[in-house]
Amino acid sequence: MESTEAANETKVVVSRVVGSGVKAVWNFLMTPAGATALLGEGGQLGNKGESWKATDGTYGITRSFHPLEQVRFTWHAAEDTPATIVDLHMSEDEGGAKVEIIHDRLPADADVEAFKARWEQVLDTIAEAV
Repeated sequence: MESTEAANETKVVVSRVVGSGVKAVWNFLMTPAGATALLGEGGQLGNKGESWKATDGTYGITRSFHPLEQVRFTWHAAEDTPATIVDLHMSEDEGGAKVEIIHDRLPADADVEAFKARWEQVLDTIAEAV
């Protein structure tokens, strides 16, 4: 886990190796439970250019969608808030799949610890599900 700050922006990076391979992680993310874990209740992953919205008011647009490798989407905390970027990467690793989540372009005053906790919870949910 790390956080970095540059040019008034903050980045949060979390990663974990989960016991199953990339295919199992991807298959989970493509289920309603996987989308809920990543985006929040009501959020659905879509192809590049498709929007999503969770019941908690967070929303965004899928920017990159590469099966078994990566999903990148914009993430707005609420209406009229600036877009941030969430990038989830998967790769095979000894003992399972390495899953890395990078949340970039956060405002300098973002609650970094809260974002770390949010994305760590996503990794916990993925690890438990696969």
